[in-house]
Amino acid sequence: MIPFNKPPLTGNEQKYILESLNSQHISGDGQFTKKCHQWFEEKLNCPKVLLTTSCTHALEMSAILLDIQAGDEVIMPSYTFVSTANAFVLRGAKIVFVDIRPDTMNIDETKIEQAITDKTKVIVPVHYAGVGCEMDVIMEIADRHNLFVVEDAAQAMMSTYKGKALGTIGHLGAYSFHETKNYTSAGEGGLLIVNDARFINRAEIIREKGTNRSQFFRGMVDKYSWVDVGSSYLMNDMSAAYLWGQLEKADEINKNRLNSWNTYYGGLQKLQEKGFVILPTIPDECGHNGHMFYIKVENLNIRAELLEYLNLNSIMAVFHYVPLHSSNAGLKFSRFNGIDEFTATGSEQLIRLPLWFGISTKQQEGVIHMLYNFYLKLSSQHW
Repeated sequence: MIPFNKPPLTGNEQKYILESLNSQHISGDGQFTKKCHQWFEEKLNCPKVLLTTSCTHALEMSAILLDIQAGDEVIMPSYTFVSTANAFVLRGAKIVFVDIRPDTMNIDETKIEQAITDKTKVIVPVHYAGVGCEMDVIMEIADRHNLFVVEDAAQAMMSTYKGKALGTIGHLGAYSFHETKNYTSAGEGGLLIVNDARFINRAEIIREKGTNRSQFFRGMVDKYSWVDVGSSYLMNDMSAAYLWGQLEKADEINKNRLNSWNTYYGGLQKLQEKGFVILPTIPDECGHNGHMFYIKVENLNIRAELLEYLNLNSIMAVFHYVPLHSSNAGLKFSRFNGIDEFTATGSEQLIRLPLWFGISTKQQEGVIHMLYNFYLKLSSQHW
């Protein structure tokens, strides 16, 4: 069986986890957390980052930082993971979904402004498959309407928009280090990226259960106490140690994934030329990270047949999100502004192919071969 994913492993993770264990500081903000923080702040050229227990929690922190209240509206695509919406619903917000672009599966920037009301407070672009949304347009709309922008960059570490790292363009950003992502902190983890300096101090407090503990340890206050709302959002230092083993080889991982992505893209060109599938689109201004390789097929029935065929041939390919606005909770906590022209249709067409750090060319060629076989059986055309 060719699996869909394997968690990345570079070889140094075990060594650093043992080092963390021997340090006798395995809770949050230990030596490896500090190493990771420094790496990200230098790499991203941003004023502050904070490792968290998940990307979900980084988004929840964003909602608290922006003081989301009951009745506030937050604009985002429906084609996203549930955490994108939940983080704001937990604070009482109403989610306003808009349609996506069919080329990138990202939020359609031309549909955002018509969804803005006097209750709108935040826009949340989701960089699907590590490919950037049209951030110049989104930031211009936000500035004009005095709105905040939170980048859900869960899939986008090492990706760029016009040379700028995704996650560093909006007021706040969030990365995921889940085991399905390009980089992982032992299975679960996240990062809050604070690009607006006015949120730095409060972000530290929220992450430390609502206390000013971080300021106390820096000697900024003579004792620490409960000063705000918050929760325990700190990543433990053993998870940070695992992540550090990957950050040391971040460029190697990125190059490997891009090479694998290009293998699929080149190998499946003929299927696209024949009109059987649609391959991903990478806009000129975007530098992606090879996070995901997907194809879009004709319809839901073809997708079901193809997934079954691949599974019978020991290949684990999968679909992705069911649009949130069609879910039970979506009907309760959200509304869809405008017409759903591409969200539902695109979600029913999309198949994600196996891809991970270290997948072999032979394995990819096997996947490509089976895709061609499927369409040969389905069609009388030959090439």
